[in-house]
Amino acid sequence: MIIQTGSRTDIPAFYSEWFLNRLREGFVLVRNPYDPSSVTRYRLSPDVVDLIGFCTKNPAPMLPHLGALSPFGQHWSVTITPYEADIEPRVPPKERVMNTFRRLSDALGAHRVAWRYDPILIDEAHPVDWHLETFSRMAETLSGYTPECVISFIDLYAKVRRNFPEARAVRPEERARIGEAFAAIGKANRLVIKACAEGDDLARFGIDCSGCMTKETFERALGMRLRVPARKPAREACACLLGADIGAYDTCPHLCRYCYANCDAAAVRRNFRAHDPLSPFLSGGPLPGDVLHDAKQERWADGQISFF
Repeated sequence: MIIQTGSRTDIPAFYSEWFLNRLREGFVLVRNPYDPSSVTRYRLSPDVVDLIGFCTKNPAPMLPHLGALSPFGQHWSVTITPYEADIEPRVPPKERVMNTFRRLSDALGAHRVAWRYDPILIDEAHPVDWHLETFSRMAETLSGYTPECVISFIDLYAKVRRNFPEARAVRPEERARIGEAFAAIGKANRLVIKACAEGDDLARFGIDCSGCMTKETFERALGMRLRVPARKPAREACACLLGADIGAYDTCPHLCRYCYANCDAAAVRRNFRAHDPLSPFLSGGPLPGDVLHDAKQERWADGQISFF
């Protein structure tokens, strides 16, 4: 199976010590965000976990500890966007993150890391031309260190509207212009541009709309075929394997204004204070009435080496 770490928070950036402790103890407890009394125990053992998927804006804290991850397959999605602190208050400077990205790629191999340039938002300070110029420079810097770049446009979820009220949807003509230009920039820099949950309208420009963290993505990172059980997609029109996430909502101190995973800064501060690196929970601990159950886990790799 695949363990995901990044759909709800940024574990490498803020919770590396906790995660390493979880690997040493061999399990993690995850509270269901929609049914808080339901707690799932996941074993963190290569006997049942084929690959750990990381999504982060700052992999640097984990770089010294890659040896502890070596028993597992790995795939890293690193979000590097060009916004400043008014939108991404606690994300490190982009040049520093790109340097870390290159080091991570050198350590693991380019086929195990992906660059995410998302979400794309358009306003007076960040018009389409600004994105084209900035993306081109970043693509040149990261060329050769990853085979792909994943893009998406800002989604105006309720949390986003509350924390970023001036944000607006990207217009169809803006999407088309960005998609066409990014595809050309990607081709010039040996990058396949993938769209994340954006439908098929950008496919006409050469954008790969088949998914960004799919079975094929993880097979390439592992170098093995996976026999993934039939399951309902995590969200509509998405082919990605996003289940079994061990993170928690309202725990990411990056405080990006476009984030769908944080309700507000006060909730993040409260949950971050409740974090204990020695706890099996990311934030807090056991509560009266908790119902604990073990996740059904099994290896999906069929042992047959695959060449991509």
